[in-house]
Amino acid sequence: MRIFRFIPAVFFLIFLLLLLIPLNLIQMASLLIWPLSGKLFRAINRGVCATFFGGLNILMEKIAGVEVILSGDALPPGENAFVISNHQAMADIPAIIALATRSSRAGDIKWFVKDPIKYVPGIGWGMLFLDCIYVKRNWMADKARVLKTFANLRAHRTPFWLVSFLEGTRITPGKLARAQSFGARQGLPHLTHVMLPRTKGFEATMEGLGEHKQAVYDVTIGYEGRPPGMFQLLLGGVSRVHIHARRYPVAELPKDNKERAEWALKRWEEKDKRLAKFYASGALA
Repeated sequence: MRIFRFIPAVFFLIFLLLLLIPLNLIQMASLLIWPLSGKLFRAINRGVCATFFGGLNILMEKIAGVEVILSGDALPPGENAFVISNHQAMADIPAIIALATRSSRAGDIKWFVKDPIKYVPGIGWGMLFLDCIYVKRNWMADKARVLKTFANLRAHRTPFWLVSFLEGTRITPGKLARAQSFGARQGLPHLTHVMLPRTKGFEATMEGLGEHKQAVYDVTIGYEGRPPGMFQLLLGGVSRVHIHARRYPVAELPKDNKERAEWALKRWEEKDKRLAKFYASGALA
């Protein structure tokens, strides 16, 4: 039966990729409005983002028939949040979009993105208009640009779900082994299903967003079997994706950077145990 979903899913994906052309043109035209009304400029680009990401979610869930199994806390609509997640595969991106769609926040997603992606026609160009944060994995090189983006979000009171994969890269056996070796030398916990989070970026983001954020969402994504590629997930190559979300109000989080780093590490220890349970029982909750 899945073949009858796969064929229309392929055609719908082609339609979405072609749709990027007029969406990019709309974004470029919105530059004419920017000097007159920054608020309208951002509203137009929010609509573009919601259209494309919403289309991806329709493709994955409605056409390809992938079941999204959610557990954890309710995430209120309209809340500005810093979203932290484990990272196993590019499929994590549409998984996060599915979660955001349920809180009507698909148009407000901001990503930490590898710098070269901004040169990619379509998605890369589009993200330039969305206050996404392009990084080169060198804090000294990234610091000024990242802090400027945070300042823009605060100054314009831009609504956001800012997503960060705190491990900094997708997990692989080799990367996991290196992370475990580093952790052992530093006296840090031994993790099996996730890698140690990069807490410096977490600290800087918490500080940079200031009072413009209301909560931190700790998201854990799990797949049955080998983590799929993005197109494999979008086209229904897997039947289900599991997403567990915990909501932490900012008022309950530590203010000191050292304590923030310890807090993030604690979440990753919990995430490791949660995934171990998931692989044994099939449930993230």
